[in-house]
Amino acid sequence: MTGKNNIAIGFLTMGLFMVYGFILIYLRDFAPGKEEWVNSYSLGKHFEARLAHVHGNLFAFLNILIGYLLIHFRNKLQNVKIISRMALTGLLMPVGILTEVYFGLPPALILIGAIAMTTSIIWLGISFIKLKPDNEK
Repeated sequence: MTGKNNIAIGFLTMGLFMVYGFILIYLRDFAPGKEEWVNSYSLGKHFEARLAHVHGNLFAFLNILIGYLLIHFRNKLQNVKIISRMALTGLLMPVGILTEVYFGLPPALILIGAIAMTTSIIWLGISFIKLKPDNEK
């Protein structure tokens, strides 16, 4: 069912990025060398790690919301499968940030995910603009 995967994967992704938030708290408050981590708050890996955490949870929430809307309006909207897949592909953005921070990979996944999520949001917005109320033909 279109939308179901967005909701399920959205919740799972949100849970994983929440756990990642606990890791960031550990690095800030308890880890050996925490002073160095705190001093790099707005620079480098620390900043990028926080970006991944925030965008991971935001994109997970967007998938939950998009999934719910696609299920609820699946018979009234066009292109629901494509919108669903684009939103799921958007999750590559925060994953791409993490792969760049921890493995030094190029930012290709970040760009693909950002473009996919932005496209799905705009496409869904246009679909809702075109949606006719039940009492119109």
